[in-house]
Amino acid sequence: MGEEKKVIVFALGAEEYGVEVEKVRTIERMQPMTRVPKAPEFIKGVINLRGVVIPIIDLRARFGLEQKENSDATRIIIVSAGDFEVGLIVDSANDVIDLDTDNIDNPPEIVGGIKAKYLDGIARVGEQRLLVLLNLEQVLDRHEIQQLERVEE
Repeated sequence: MGEEKKVIVFALGAEEYGVEVEKVRTIERMQPMTRVPKAPEFIKGVINLRGVVIPIIDLRARFGLEQKENSDATRIIIVSAGDFEVGLIVDSANDVIDLDTDNIDNPPEIVGGIKAKYLDGIARVGEQRLLVLLNLEQVLDRHEIQQLERVEE
């Protein structure tokens, strides 16, 4: 058995994804956002969360997935990406699970239309369930991080 890794499980459509618990600050309900001029399409705006301005990214738009209406289950997962915080809009945040690192494989080149650079790996959970693990640093590239930092100033 390898090491245990705790991940938050969330959904985008029928696919389940995971992000390490240590990188998650909080999970929030959807709330009004302020649009940011000239921001990339997938940056939906910023929110003021307990006195901190946080840019919000729509993961569906970021990954080129079909857009859908927000529901009562839609959540914003606030994560640390490098040295700042960003919110990720997801269809739902389901649970926290422990993964055995021995059950994590390198990602294939493409998963559900999402390029491998955004992925840390694919985890096998039980017999039938696969979990796509995100590489948060790649979800935002350097240029976009610089744009977001200017937004926060």
